[in-house]
Amino acid sequence: MKKCSFCGNKNLQKTLSEYTYKHKGNYMIFHNVPTLECEFCKEKYYEAKILKQLEKEFFAVQNGKKVSKNISVPVEDFSEVA
Repeated sequence: MKKCSFCGNKNLQKTLSEYTYKHKGNYMIFHNVPTLECEFCKEKYYEAKILKQLEKEFFAVQNGKKVSKNISVPVEDFSEVA
């Protein structure tokens, strides 16, 4: 990738980021995911092979693989709090 497709900036840097995978109402958070990030607008780009690896890991966990950490996240419908 030569430039950000969102803002056009040519300065992209390799970083590690957090990625939230969602499938049919189930979520998994991945830390330290290799990312290309635009230095100007902070848009993030992930290689297809990285996304496929995250998907594979998500389904392994859904089928019983143990994870390093579980968290509880409160959920609220905005229409009920507005």
